[in-house]
Amino acid sequence: MGGPAAERAGRTAARTGGGKRGADDDAREIRGANDDAREIMSKGIAATCVAAAVAATLQCSPAAGPPRARLIVQGPDADAAAARVRAAGGTVSHRLGIIDAVAAELTAGQRRRLAQDALGLRLYRDRQLAVAGKPAKGAKAPKGGGSPPPTAGDPYSHFPALVRADLLHQQGITGYGVTLGVVDTGLLADPRLTADAGGRQRLVAVYDAVAGELLDGAQVADASGHGTHVAGIAVSSAASSQGGALNGIAPDADLVVVRAFDADGRSTYADVIRGLDWAVANRWKYGLRVLNLSFSAAPRSWYWDDPLNQAVMRAWQAGVVVVTSAGNGGPAPLTVGVPGNVPYAVTVGAMTDNHTPADGGDDRLASFSASGPTVEGFLKPELVAPGGHMLSLMEKSARISLEHPEFHSLETYFTMSGTSQATAVVSGVVALLLQADPSLDPDGVKCRLLASARPAVDAAGDLAYSVFQQGAGLVDAAAAVASTAAGCANRSLDVGLDLAGVEHYGGPATLDPAGNFVVLGHGGESWDGGYAGADGYPWVDGYPWVDGYPWVDAYPWVDGYPWVDGYPWVDAYPWVDAYPWVDAAPSWSAALSETMSINLWVPQE
Repeated sequence: MGGPAAERAGRTAARTGGGKRGADDDAREIRGANDDAREIMSKGIAATCVAAAVAATLQCSPAAGPPRARLIVQGPDADAAAARVRAAGGTVSHRLGIIDAVAAELTAGQRRRLAQDALGLRLYRDRQLAVAGKPAKGAKAPKGGGSPPPTAGDPYSHFPALVRADLLHQQGITGYGVTLGVVDTGLLADPRLTADAGGRQRLVAVYDAVAGELLDGAQVADASGHGTHVAGIAVSSAASSQGGALNGIAPDADLVVVRAFDADGRSTYADVIRGLDWAVANRWKYGLRVLNLSFSAAPRSWYWDDPLNQAVMRAWQAGVVVVTSAGNGGPAPLTVGVPGNVPYAVTVGAMTDNHTPADGGDDRLASFSASGPTVEGFLKPELVAPGGHMLSLMEKSARISLEHPEFHSLETYFTMSGTSQATAVVSGVVALLLQADPSLDPDGVKCRLLASARPAVDAAGDLAYSVFQQGAGLVDAAAAVASTAAGCANRSLDVGLDLAGVEHYGGPATLDPAGNFVVLGHGGESWDGGYAGADGYPWVDGYPWVDGYPWVDAYPWVDGYPWVDGYPWVDAYPWVDAYPWVDAAPSWSAALSETMSINLWVPQE
C-alpha cells in the first residue's frame, strides 16, 4: 500500500542505501519494545520454540534464554560485521567474506540493536533452502520413444551430440586444463566422475560448506544423488559401450565439488554463500573457471539486494563464469528464480528432444522451463539446453533413486528432467570454450554462447518461442568455439558499480498497453505470455536477429519503471527503512519456510 509516491521513495532508498526517517524511526522503536516483550515472554515457552525450530530457521538457546534466529549481517567488511555482532551479544556461525558479511544467531533485541547500529549494517534473514527431491505423486516413467537402455555397459546419453559437443571431442577439445565447480549435494566416488577419459585423477578438491571444512577424496559422497547426476552430465568420462561416444560434455575437465546441501536436500543461504566464498577464494589454487549452480528460489527482492545474488556477482567479478538454472516453475512469464535473475550470470532454460534424439524436427521447449523477463526487465533465460529425460549417473542407494526406482537402470544410471540438468550441459560447454580460448573473461564467454546459439523457428522461419522463453536459443558447443563474437553480452552493465551500490540496472523488457511483453527498441519482439508446447520445432543456424541482440542491453535504474501493471511484490518493499528482511519483512512468509529447489521433480519430457 501507499501508492506510486511510496513506491518511488522505496526505490530511491534502495539506490542510495538511505531509509525513511521520522515516523519510521518511531515505528522501529515500537517494534523494538515489542521485541523486548517477546523476549520476556519467550522464557516461559522455550519448549514451543524448540518445536518451531524443526520447521523454520528459528533457533532457540537453552530453556531459560530468549529465542534466536539466524541472520546474515553485512557491513563494510566481514571482520567489522563480526565485531558488531559479538558486541551486541550475538554468536557468529559463518564468515561470508565474499559479501562482507557473517551469519549470526541473534535474539530479537540484538537484531534491533544491530539494525540501529551507526555502522549502517544490513540485516537479512538466513533463508532456509531445500532441495525438492521427492518426486510428484503419480509420476510414471515415460512410455515409448528414445533408445532403450542397454542391459550391460554404459549407455549413450545423446545430449553431447544434440549440442554438437561430440564434434569438439573428435578434435581433442574435451575440457582439459579447465576446472569446473559444482555446488550441490556432493558426488558419488565413481571413476567415471573422479577420473577423466584417460584415467587421470581429476577430482582436485571437495569442500563441505555445511561443516566448513575441506575433505579428502575418501570422504566424497552424495546421499541425495542430485549432485552426482548434475556432475555426470557436465563431466562424465564414460564412453558408450555401443560405439565409444563420450557421455559428458567436458569429459576431461577437472572437477571441484562444493557440498552445500544435505542428504535431505536442505541448506541455508549461509551455507551456500560460504561455499561460493571458498570457491572464489581458491579459484587460482584449483584453476576454477566455471561454477554450476543448479538450484532456484523465488525472488524476494531486487536482484542486487539478495545476498546470494551478491555472492554470484562477486564470483563473476572475480573472473568465474557462473552458470545457473532458470528454475522449473514455467512456462508462465516472470518465473525465473534466484540466482538466475542475476543479469550478469548465464541463465539456462530447458528443451527436450521429445524422446526422439535422431529427429530434430519435434524438439520443443520443456513445459516446466521458467520464463522471463525478470522483474527488473532483463531477458532470461539467455539460453536453453537439453533438460528433458536426461540420463546420467546416480547411485542406486541415493535418496532420489530410492524414492523413484522406476527411473533407475544399470545400477548407476538414472533419468531425470529439469533446468538443473540443462545448466550442467551449458557448464560443460563453457569448459570446452575456455579450453579452446583460455583468454576469455566471463563476459566474453557469455557473448560467444549467445552469438552462436540456435533459436527454434516455425515453418515460416519466425521464432517459435519468444526471447523471453528461449533467449538466444539452443546452446551450440561447436559454433561457440568457432565464434569470434565480442562485446555482445552484459553491455552497459558494471558489476563493480552494482556491488558498490553506486548504480543498479534494469533490462529492456516492458509491457505494452495490450499487456504483451515487448523489448524496448525492438518492435518485433512481443509475447502474450502463452506457451506453444504441442508442436516440435527445429533449432536452426543463422537466424537473422533484427538490430542485433535484444537481450544484452541494460539501463541505469531510475525512478521510472517500465511495468505498466505495477510491481510483483504488492504491498511489500524489502528495502524500506534500509534494513531488508529484518524481523520478517512482509515479502517473506511468517515461518520463513521459503525453499530453494535443486531439482523440483518434473515430468520426463
